[in-house]
Amino acid sequence: MNQTVADRKGRLIRGIGFIGGALLVLNGMIGAGIFALPSVVAASAGLLSPWLFLAAGVLIITVVLTFAELSSYFEESGGPALYALRAFGPLTGFSTGWLYFVSRAAAVAANCHVIAIYLGALSPWFDTETGHVVVIVVFIGSLTLINAIGIKSGIRSLALFTLLKLVPLLILIVLGLQFVTPEILFPENLPTIDDLGGMTLLLIYAFVGFEQVLVPAGETSKPTETIPRAMVLTVIVTAIFYFLIVLTYVSVLSDGFSEGATLVDVGHELAGPIGAIVISVTAVFSIGGNLSGIMLAIPRLTLSLADHRLLPQWFGRINEKFSSPVNSIIFLGGVSAALALSGSFVFLATAVSLTRLLVYVVRIAALPVIKGKVDRGAIERAYRLKGGYTIPLIALSLCLWMISHSSTEAWGLTGLLLVVGLVLYWLEQLSIKRQQTARG
Repeated sequence: MNQTVADRKGRLIRGIGFIGGALLVLNGMIGAGIFALPSVVAASAGLLSPWLFLAAGVLIITVVLTFAELSSYFEESGGPALYALRAFGPLTGFSTGWLYFVSRAAAVAANCHVIAIYLGALSPWFDTETGHVVVIVVFIGSLTLINAIGIKSGIRSLALFTLLKLVPLLILIVLGLQFVTPEILFPENLPTIDDLGGMTLLLIYAFVGFEQVLVPAGETSKPTETIPRAMVLTVIVTAIFYFLIVLTYVSVLSDGFSEGATLVDVGHELAGPIGAIVISVTAVFSIGGNLSGIMLAIPRLTLSLADHRLLPQWFGRINEKFSSPVNSIIFLGGVSAALALSGSFVFLATAVSLTRLLVYVVRIAALPVIKGKVDRGAIERAYRLKGGYTIPLIALSLCLWMISHSSTEAWGLTGLLLVVGLVLYWLEQLSIKRQQTARG
């Protein structure tokens, strides 16, 4: 028996509150990058590194605020696909949603291998070909099952991962702050950064991922209020957290910054081999939280595409017992596992950043169009920005500047990925025409 869109929406529950939204934002940003990124930045910027992370937070907050206002006009799931659909029509809506889906599936694939590498610090077997396969199957399989049995189950697993990664990192900060001196906190001799553009890209990418909270709006309690607050507050807190982590890094390892050093080395300096092992395990939980957030949020994207007849209706099936989009969850798990096991994610990685930036641009461009289509009451109730379109214009300029640094290879791969998605889009449109012909 086919489920109608009304049936599907009636069987979903709004199980994501402010805490759940904040967890999605935080885990979207804090994954594998924070464990290696401080050394890359410090190698060029030295003691200036913590302040550069704060500056990047100020830049990215323009994008966050723009998305916050945009999200306050919608109570449905879909995020980028929904905004683009309402602003620019079905084809743009599908293309935007599909590119975002692919970028998130590729991120799951890549990060499973990173988990295996960190587990290799505990046992070299994990960093073998067999070990990588086991990690991929266990992590993706477990997260697929957890999210298939309901949104609340997914939120609980996300909360557990968050606790297990934040507590050790907060302890690391507390132990490391004793090494902070006024000379480290406020350095007199500022370094010259040769590649400021490349450095800015690295710093900005430490913050991307916050936007995944937009996707499951249809299963969020009071989404027009909850999502904007969760995004803005959590990004601000994360920027401060990054500052403290990087300040700890440059203070503890102040004798010299090696681009190969990580937070694991900081743990070793503070607590010996036990400290290194704890931080290695923390990295696994951190990446696991990132994957958990993706597996919770992104299936709601293909569900939304199916609801709007932009993907085959198979993606829109809701399990009656668990009130979850099981088919979409299984599809994301399957695609992610296939990419991870085949190694294709290596080639996809070059396009992941570009696809996300393109999605950002479409979302920002959608804001004035959406505002032109809603009534004045909706505008009055929305999370409105001060200064008109000044902040969105800054956000758009930032995204376009980052896109300008993308390689020709990234553009080619993005185009190929889009073509693959358009085949599914065409199949659904063909199905619609057949149904219309049968009725007519």
